[in-house]
Amino acid sequence: MASLNVGNLGEYLREQRRTAQLSLRQLAEAAGVSNPYLSQIERGLRKPSAEVLQQVAKALRISAETLYVRAGILDEKERDELETRAVLLADPSINERQKQVLLQIYDSFRKENAAEAADTAGTADATGATAGPTPS
Repeated sequence: MASLNVGNLGEYLREQRRTAQLSLRQLAEAAGVSNPYLSQIERGLRKPSAEVLQQVAKALRISAETLYVRAGILDEKERDELETRAVLLADPSINERQKQVLLQIYDSFRKENAAEAADTAGTADATGATAGPTPS
């Protein structure tokens, strides 16, 4: 797990709060945290838990995963995978069975691509070459 980058997180939260036209007190109340605690998070003095980030994200109506990435709890690739899954599961135009089939296909493609990437990296390591486009 990556270390928390609370300064960057705090700046981002302040920006999102101002965009939502909420005072610090209003956001703290909506998120169910204390005003001083939220202030310390915004100033980069406190490291919020994933649960607090989720509450703040809900109050700001933004993605909790975005805050997790900003805080260093989740990396960008993990967030993209979670968001893809969430979009598939939230689609009202397909039924539950279809959603599960789509997720299985998605998982199989991800595993196949990961295996190919590992093979390419292994071949490059064995030959001392780097993987990449061949010059023409």
